[in-house]
Amino acid sequence: MSGVDRGRRRAVTLQDIAREAQVAVSTASRALSDPQRVSARTREQVQEVARRLGYRPNRLARALPTGRTGMLAVLVPDITNPHHFGLLRGAEAQARAAGSTLVIADTQQSAELEEAHLDRLGSALDGVVLGSSRLAEAALRDLADRLPVVLYNRPVDGLASVVTDSADGSRQIVEHLVALGHRSIAYLAGPADSWSDGERWRALSASAQSAAVSIVRCGPFPPTVDSGPAAADIGLATGATALVAFNDLLGIGVLRRLGERGVGVPGQISVVGYDDIFGADFCSPPLTTVAAPVAEAGRVLVDVLLAGREPAPAIVLPTSLLVRASTGPPPPAGG
Repeated sequence: MSGVDRGRRRAVTLQDIAREAQVAVSTASRALSDPQRVSARTREQVQEVARRLGYRPNRLARALPTGRTGMLAVLVPDITNPHHFGLLRGAEAQARAAGSTLVIADTQQSAELEEAHLDRLGSALDGVVLGSSRLAEAALRDLADRLPVVLYNRPVDGLASVVTDSADGSRQIVEHLVALGHRSIAYLAGPADSWSDGERWRALSASAQSAAVSIVRCGPFPPTVDSGPAAADIGLATGATALVAFNDLLGIGVLRRLGERGVGVPGQISVVGYDDIFGADFCSPPLTTVAAPVAEAGRVLVDVLLAGREPAPAIVLPTSLLVRASTGPPPPAGG
């Protein structure tokens, strides 16, 4: 029998390789991690044993001399939100091209869970992307002192960030609605601690004021389809002729509720969302929404993370309004 019981379940170690190849552990290590430092015969012998036994190197152990593990992480506030699909796909493709492995974690819009993920993962990572982080600025700065960090849709002075231009998207929404004849808008707000929500409300308010259009803020609401009925009912009660939802999930929930109540869209009221998620174009009616290049954002986030440039870049990606069937002229006065 060989010196290693291949039937056992525990992982094969470097010591197992050295014993089977009848060399010192240090020699086995060099043959696998720095093969030019051993003879061709020894290198081939050790590598053959490693292949035969199914040896998988320990990434963390190999990282000790270099300080790099080849692992990156992306933390997002809701992994079930289709908005993040493109972001994660772009980030994973860029990480893979750079020879890194991407770890994905769901923070469930909780600062406490976000911090717990970072505590568990931190020492194993070369860097982390935080999507719509709920952490306080002081906590983000402390984290950046210990680990390369890039923020997505949450800019903080002095820290690297990539954001989509929600302010310009909001301006486009108001201009579109005004051009259709709307004079009253209700914003169905998202989480109170969301930077994107605050940015969207500020831009919507400023654009509405410039256009002499009334606007009211309703909520906050959880950014989910299930929150749509409550948001729709409250939005309707304001008397506004157009509802702007914090994101498409909320907007789709609003459309469903309006349908249940027999409220015509866009004949009686118009609805707009943000994000252009998968499904926004074939809900009923298709949802007018602000689109952003999320796959590009994922690639840029990883590029910035790996580049580690100073000063830390603050990149803004453009947005565009996709006009679909959920918006139209308001009903005639008194209609």
